[in-house]
Amino acid sequence: MHCMLFLRLTILSVCYVSIPAMVCFTNRGHFSTCLYATLEKVAWRWVETVRPEEIGQEHVELAYRVNLPACMMGACRRNCKGNPNCLVGIGEQAWLGDIDENAFHNIDDPNSERRDKNTFVGLTNLGATCYVNTFLQVWFHNLELRRTHFLREHRNITLNYEPESICEHLQYLFALLQNSNRKYIDPSGLVKALGLDTRQQQDAQEFSKLFLSLLEVTLSKQKNPNMQNVIQRQFCGQFSYVTVCNHCGRSSARPSRFYELELNIQGHKNLTECVTEFLKEEKLDGDNRYYCENCLSKQSATRRIKLHSLPPTLNLQLMRFVFDRQTGHKKKLNTFICFPEQLDMGSFCVYELSAVLIHRGISAYSGHYIAHVKDACTGDWYKFNDEEIEKMEGKKLQLGIEEDIAEPVKSPTRKPKCNKGYHCSRNAYMLVYKIQEEQNLDPSKNNIKLPAFLQKLVDQDNHKFEEWCNEMADMRQQSVNKGKAKHEEVKKLYKLLPTKDGELYEFIPLEWLKKWLDDSTATKEIDNTLLLCSHGKLHPDKVGDSKRVSLQAAQQLYERYGGGPRLSNSSLCSKCVSQRCRVLRLKKQLNDDYKEVFNLLKRNFSGDGYWVSKASLRSWRQLAFEQLKEDEQETKHSNGLNSEQELHTDNSTEGREEEMKAFNEDIVCTHGGLSIMETERKLVSSEVWKKLREYFPKAPEFSGNQQPCQECLTLEQEEKDNEAVSKMMALHQKNQLLNLFHEKNRPTLTKWPQDTDVLYIVPVFFVEEWRKFIRRPTKSSPVSNVGNTLLLCPHGGFMFTYESLISGDAKQIALLWPSEWEVINRLFIVDQAISIHCLKDTKSPGITTQYTTQPDLCWECRESFLFQQQRDLREYTQATVYIRKVIEDEMVKKVATEINASSSEAEEEREEQPKVEGEKDPDFSQSQDGAKRLKLCDGTAAPASPVSVTNLAKKGGIRRSTRHRKLRGEKALIVSANQTLKELKIQIMHAFSVAPFDQNLSIDGKGLTDDSATLGSLGIVPESVICLKADEPITDYAAMDDVYDVRMPEEGFKGEPCFLIR
Repeated sequence: MHCMLFLRLTILSVCYVSIPAMVCFTNRGHFSTCLYATLEKVAWRWVETVRPEEIGQEHVELAYRVNLPACMMGACRRNCKGNPNCLVGIGEQAWLGDIDENAFHNIDDPNSERRDKNTFVGLTNLGATCYVNTFLQVWFHNLELRRTHFLREHRNITLNYEPESICEHLQYLFALLQNSNRKYIDPSGLVKALGLDTRQQQDAQEFSKLFLSLLEVTLSKQKNPNMQNVIQRQFCGQFSYVTVCNHCGRSSARPSRFYELELNIQGHKNLTECVTEFLKEEKLDGDNRYYCENCLSKQSATRRIKLHSLPPTLNLQLMRFVFDRQTGHKKKLNTFICFPEQLDMGSFCVYELSAVLIHRGISAYSGHYIAHVKDACTGDWYKFNDEEIEKMEGKKLQLGIEEDIAEPVKSPTRKPKCNKGYHCSRNAYMLVYKIQEEQNLDPSKNNIKLPAFLQKLVDQDNHKFEEWCNEMADMRQQSVNKGKAKHEEVKKLYKLLPTKDGELYEFIPLEWLKKWLDDSTATKEIDNTLLLCSHGKLHPDKVGDSKRVSLQAAQQLYERYGGGPRLSNSSLCSKCVSQRCRVLRLKKQLNDDYKEVFNLLKRNFSGDGYWVSKASLRSWRQLAFEQLKEDEQETKHSNGLNSEQELHTDNSTEGREEEMKAFNEDIVCTHGGLSIMETERKLVSSEVWKKLREYFPKAPEFSGNQQPCQECLTLEQEEKDNEAVSKMMALHQKNQLLNLFHEKNRPTLTKWPQDTDVLYIVPVFFVEEWRKFIRRPTKSSPVSNVGNTLLLCPHGGFMFTYESLISGDAKQIALLWPSEWEVINRLFIVDQAISIHCLKDTKSPGITTQYTTQPDLCWECRESFLFQQQRDLREYTQATVYIRKVIEDEMVKKVATEINASSSEAEEEREEQPKVEGEKDPDFSQSQDGAKRLKLCDGTAAPASPVSVTNLAKKGGIRRSTRHRKLRGEKALIVSANQTLKELKIQIMHAFSVAPFDQNLSIDGKGLTDDSATLGSLGIVPESVICLKADEPITDYAAMDDVYDVRMPEEGFKGEPCFLIR
């Protein structure tokens, strides 16, 4: 008892000193772990003096730390995991005071989604549709376009009306932008109707052109004349390309319409310079001379653009995105351009700036689009950034200014100073000007009234929005009411949680208490199964994952939330405590025993002794330690195991009954006897074995006078005899077929031997397997069957012709002399004899030679196989082709021979890669005798298999390399048969930095010109060599997009419904 009092005081002293100290050490991440380890160590310190059979209730309570003092409120910021009585820092701080109602819900105020007074409506960004949103806002603020679009004819409006055509979607979208109560609306209906990919950012300038063109065609079919030409009236202007001959002075003009002027900004500082370059005179001379119809010859001339009329809305595209020939991609020009608020176009009119479209970002393929738009009614400027609308206020208005996204370093280019009435931007890519109007115009002209059917649709949407706002407000209130009730519950129950001395108590999972106090987590029933040991009680190791609470508090929690099984004060497991006591005592004893065994092994001993595995002897301490760890873990929670299950103990070994099965088992043979491998075992004294036996009582025991396993000795002798027989067999077969083994004096079909008219055929696989056996008779299995059925079709016919054997199929077979065939018949089982005969006709004029096979050729299977091979060549995926770049036309002839040679070598390489076991191929199966069936192939190439089998045809004893030899200027590309030539050209562009329209491709002297054709239809097979000749590059970068529509990695609007008229 005195000892117990001392131990209890020791634990209490540690707790009283350590727990309050947490306040000072909370910033040290390891303090909580150190404290838990300290409590764990002190809680079990008594095992040093108490044996398992002496354990009492006081020891069990010490192990479960029942008597540790509870932490005071504010004493520790984190919960003391090792103390089951610490109820501080589990989430109670959020509930033990006055709480703001907003803390009880995570629902935003629905009124924040409501449109502010005297402002505009935003558009939702669906992923990468900011470029669409900017144009929609600009077009919406074009009052004439909006007013005219509202005049469009409409279908009957029903309750569940949904727009169908693109124009209907745009009409409905404009109506919502005008009169919706929402802060922003969803344009997904229009985007879906256009067929745009919301995940990929498209070319904004191309989208503007295509969309306006679509509207123009669609509206031209309307009955209302005001709608038929609204696009032309608003955006269309006219100019002419005027060319003047320098020789005769004749002038010719080619009129053209435009909807926007594309201005080059490279090398310019302001808009005036850009317009001047657009209209400047161009000289046509040299190779670029003009054909004069008056002079009937090419003459030097001048060309310029002459403006005839300008539209009310003038769109100026600043060409910021240009093609970079070196990289093969588009790039963005971050040049500062100054532009005026008022643009004087001379004799035409004066324009006022009405919108600036901006691209934020340094790349042409990513970034963000924003629009600065002027309100036509008030003259105020607004920034439209998807859902966010911001009025641009301040004395000094800065249009077109937005910070770049992900700019690596601060730009070295400083923003130039601008005069009053001018703005400067490095990100503006489109400027929208409108004709300056008089100030005395009728104000009602700016007020656009919605038609009744559109207003009805907007009212329906506003009604849905109001219902949603009310629903969200109700949900917020419900969450507040629920939170207040939870607040009162927690304050009441938390005061009841601590247990007083002498009162009954229960254990509750710590994680459940934390979730109960976390309002964001729905409280589930109490689950104690993770805390159970195999006896259905609280496991000692799980006391840190639980908290001891009063019986009254536990009763109320279970009544409200349910769960179980309940863990009361009677759930402290004395069996687990006893087992832990044994394990801890054994751990201490293990080190002493290891030293004793180590010293005993050094001594000489007399007597028989015992055989011990050397490997087990080297690692017995580790094995014993792992066994103790298993014993320590074996009473872990059972998740519902029967509580009646008990741990069987062995008093003679103090609980070490379940020894490591691996100890000494490596010297046990498969028959259960002593292994015949003497080098793997060691003889130790009886004293050493007795000590080891305490830790491994069920380990296999072999006394020193025990004989090795007789069965193993017999099998060892039989194996030696079998190896001797195999060696004799290999030597005999080698002597009988010496030339076949060394590949000497072999017959060939290309030069038929003079002294015989018949040769015999066997699979080359048989010969290779036989050679393996001859070289290593003890490591390889003898070959018993020839397996000639591999070379026959299902009908029993031969699969090769004499011509195909000469052209490439010979590598599938091996030719034998008649004398060798006689030996083969004696030594091996021959399933089918195959021979090829040379028949010479000496009667007819001149000697003619005919070759036949026995069995005869099966033409039906042969043709079917050839057809399948040709089809495989046209349906390949992920194959390799080689692109060889040539400089001059003359080099094509020079490399033609190399191309053909490389192609044939690549073809041979494919032929020497038959499919292997596991592939689903009708020509590949497993024969009855176990031999592998190789895929037969003729002289036509087959797709290369990922696993190659070395079946090399030998000619004259020289091994030919079948690998494609890459030459200088040649690159390999991965292609598929269904890939188009255009897609191949784009791959070549990235590999060689040659634009697609500068590429001249040919294969075997035949030009490849059809960009829409697939590679399979063009005869491009795997391992083909394609010749590339590059034209001289052009200097007009802007023209490259017009000549060939290439945007990588952009997809553009290829195939989009924008090209369809709805």
